[in-house]
Formats: sequence, C-alpha cells, structure tokens
Amino acid sequence: MSQVIVLATPVFLLMMLGEWWLSRRASSRTAGRAAYGLSDAINSLSLGILSQLGGLFTKLFTIGIYTYLYNALWETPDAPLWSTWYGALLALLFYDFCYYWLHRSAHRVAILWAAHVVHHQSQHYNLSTALRQTTSGAFLGWLFYVPMAVAGVPPLLFGIVALVDLLYQFWVHTEQVGKLGWFDRVFCSPSNHRVHHAVNDEYLDKNYGGILVLWDRWFGTFKEEDAPCVYGTRGALDSWDPLWANAEVYWALMKDAWHTRSWWDKLRVWFKPPGWRPADVEARFPKPAFDIQQVQTFAPPVRTATQWFAGLQFVWLMAGVLVVLWMAGRSPLHVTAIWSGVLLSGFWALGAVLQGRMDRLEMLMIEAAAVATASGALGLLQIHAAFKPLALLLAISFIASRTVETRTRGQFDTILVWALVASLVGDVLLMLGDAYFIPGLMAFLVAHGFYIALFCQGSPRFPSWRALAATLSVGAAVLAWLWAGLTDPGLKVAVPVYVGVIALMAAQAIGRATVLRDGHAWAVAVGAMVFMLSDALIAVNRFVQPLPLAPLWVLSSYYLAQFLIVHNARPVPAAGATS
Repeated sequence: MSQVIVLATPVFLLMMLGEWWLSRRASSRTAGRAAYGLSDAINSLSLGILSQLGGLFTKLFTIGIYTYLYNALWETPDAPLWSTWYGALLALLFYDFCYYWLHRSAHRVAILWAAHVVHHQSQHYNLSTALRQTTSGAFLGWLFYVPMAVAGVPPLLFGIVALVDLLYQFWVHTEQVGKLGWFDRVFCSPSNHRVHHAVNDEYLDKNYGGILVLWDRWFGTFKEEDAPCVYGTRGALDSWDPLWANAEVYWALMKDAWHTRSWWDKLRVWFKPPGWRPADVEARFPKPAFDIQQVQTFAPPVRTATQWFAGLQFVWLMAGVLVVLWMAGRSPLHVTAIWSGVLLSGFWALGAVLQGRMDRLEMLMIEAAAVATASGALGLLQIHAAFKPLALLLAISFIASRTVETRTRGQFDTILVWALVASLVGDVLLMLGDAYFIPGLMAFLVAHGFYIALFCQGSPRFPSWRALAATLSVGAAVLAWLWAGLTDPGLKVAVPVYVGVIALMAAQAIGRATVLRDGHAWAVAVGAMVFMLSDALIAVNRFVQPLPLAPLWVLSSYYLAQFLIVHNARPVPAAGATS
C-alpha cells in the first residue's frame, strides 16, 4: 500500500495545485478569502506524511490482526464470491458500512476522538485537509472491521477496498465544488463533507459516510449544507507542531483523569463523548463555553524568506518520505525506523519554524544532527563524516547570528560559542579513530568546563547541594561500573576527571534552574543531564560491553543535549531590564 501512496502523491499535489489556481479566480466559491494558507497546508501534509510513516509500523493492527482472525476462522480457501465483481462491490459496501460506524464512534467516544481529531484541526477546508490523518488511529480502529473477517472477506480484498474507500474521500475535501443534486443524496460529496468538518451547532457530528451518505440518511445523522461552514475544532489546536496535533486530546484526557477524585470518572473520561469532563475537574479548571462568534483563524505571521525556506525544506523532507515509503518493503525494519525518525525530527522542526518558536539555523542543526545520527548508526561513514561537524557548525552560526541580530556581544554568548567550538573539536577527534580518543576526551573536558562557566552566569556556584550530591553519586556509580574496563593507566586518570567534571556541570545547571525558576533554565538542566547519559552510554559501550546500535543512542542523546542547551541557554536580564 505504501508504494501506491507514493505513486498517487504526484496526483494529489497536482490536484491541490489546480484547486489553489481555481480558488484565485473571481468566480471561485472562495473569492475574497484565501482557500490555502502555506503554514496550514504544510502542517496538514506533514500530518498525512507522519501517518503514512507510522502506518509502516502499525500494520500489525491494520492488516495483521485482520489476517490472523481471518486465518483462524476460515481454514478453507477463499469463497468464490469474493473473486467476482459483485463480490468485490459487496466488500466495498461492507467496508464503507464498517467505516461509517468507526467514524461515528470516533466523534462520540473520547479515546477514539483523540486519534481522529487530527483530521479536523485545520481551519481551512481544501484538498490538503484530506491528507491530514492520524498516526494513532490504527490501535483501536481495527475493531470495527472484525465483522468483515468473520464474514470471510479475504485480507487482500480487504486491503484493496480499504484503499479505494480512502482514495475516494480525497476529492470531497474542497470548497470549489458546489452542490451536485442527486449525487449529494446518495454519496459523500464536497457539500456533505463540508458539513461534517464544520463546528456550527446545526452541523456538529453529522454526515459520517465515507463513500455513501445513505448510511447517514438511514441512521439519522444526515444534515444538508444550508449555511456557511466554520471549520476546525471547538478546542482549537493553535499550533503547527505535528507531534502535539496527535497528542493534544490524549494529554487533555490524561490530565482530567489525573485530577478527578472519582475512580469511576478516571475511567469514564476516556469513553464519554468529547468535551465531557468530571464535575470536580470542571469546577477546578473551568473552560469557557464555545462561541462561534469568537473563533479566530490561527495564522502567526511568517516572513517571506521563512516561507521560501519552509517550502524548500518541505520539498526535500517529502522526497525523503517517498524514498522511505518506496523502500519500506525491502529495507530492514530498523533501517526504516531510523530514517523515519530523521524525517519526524525534520517535520517537527519545520512546524516550530513556521510558528516562530525556532530559528531557521536551529532547524538546519536538527536536520544535520539527525542525518549524522542515522548515518553513524547505519555505518554510512562518508555521510556521517560530513554531517557530524556540520551540526555544531550550524549551532555556532546560530549563536553568532543571534548576537548580531540583538546587537550584543556579551560574555554569555562568547562562553557558549567556545563550549560549542570545543565540542566540535572533540567530535572531529573522535571521528579520527581510537588513537585520538584521549585528545577527544580532553576537548570535551574543556567544553564542559566552558558549560560550567556558562551556567554560573546569573547564578551562584553550585547553589543546590542536593543536585551536587545527586550528580556526583551518579558519576561515582558509573565510574565504579566502568573501572574494571579501564586497563590503560592513562584512562584511570582521564576518565575519573571527566566523570567528575560532567557531574559538576550537571549539578551547576540544575542548581541554576532552582535559582532562576525559569522554563528555559530547566530545559538547560535537562540537557545537562542528557549529556551525562550520553557520556555514560559511550563509556559503557567502550569499556563494559558493546551496545546494540550504540551510535544511535549515543549520538541522539548527545545532539539532544546540545540542542536543549543551545536553544534554551540565555543570559539573565539585568535588574530593571525587560526580557
């Protein structure tokens, strides 16, 4: 199925381009307002892409369980019915009927809505919205297709009709097609589906059909389009983060389940209709009632240069996705997973750039770090040799550009740059082989010394004795574990010194966060602790026992630590100054 999606992608894109062109004409049904928003379209397409990548790993639910049930129930060969044209048509109708009940349940059961909400978050209604799909829907969605396995529909035919049903629903996500007369009375059409995506009171929870709208007419959920639609969800996402888009409702349900005092409500919150909250939670954490007159389109301003940057980044990320999807059937699962992780980090960073939460150079740093990690884990040494130093060069460039932009040349950024330069030297030395391990260790020792000096800015030295005791204790435990493997006398000196310095670095970062009580300072502290983890993984892999896919865990934790520090470390404003 993934290769079919690859082949269909150019068609999807051409149809979106055609819809955008039509929307700009004076005769368009959306004349006078933008049918597309760049950030929204990229966000929708990113979510669709992540859904396809996730689907590579949820086949156990989408096809695997179905096949298992079919084989368990039907030991004889496929019934002749299903190899005829009318059998295939019957299977398609059967699938669409099951889809109707899945779709209807997804709007009436909170845990199912938590997965399906992704498809409804866009405040635009266009063909890119059709591709805005969930990544978690497969975990429970398979339950609704069990009747097809019981009825003996072969897995291959099930997969084909599922794809047909999905592809049909692409074209109905448009405002450029008006009402279609008799077609609207039988089939899911653009007019019928616009109603489904609207948050207007009269349209809420209507028109669930995938191909046929007859199901809605028969089961009392049909509503004809007779007033302008307002799109989105009643709890607006207001974010371009594709990970948060998938997690927002799950997180809200978890918080409500945590805060309610009733054990019965802790369970019910997952199965009640969306929006239901325990009475005690609603009293403690009230939410304003939905008012359609107050709905505002989420559209943070994006500079022209950033729009071009985002467009180009999206193109290369999508190209990477198409390669992964095309090769998925022939690549080992761990290879597919690693490259999927690279692409996931890129789409997450792209959303942050469009929302103004991240600088373009920071995104390039993340991408370089992700490629360096993947290539190191998979033994692609030439690629690794290029991207590993590039990641920190981009981090240094970001700090330098931030200094120029703010027209400050303070001691804080200078120390941070020197810490990154020393880390870069350490990276290069470690790539040169075992002969340079000790010099590389010394370079990182210098880097951590600079980080200690950085974290002393705006904070006393080691203000938390608890943090100091904890990090030194962890360091001592790791050192005791490593000691038997330190056969070189030089290592018996260098490694304890290194462990002590990184423990002091983490203690200073944590202590600074306790003083400043600031989210950025705590993120830096987390980065320092992840640094300890990364170095511990290096040491265990080298001196105790080899770890499976060691470069993956070492490099991913190392770059996560560097990014958390680079992105969040900032000087404390002088007294009386505004931040």
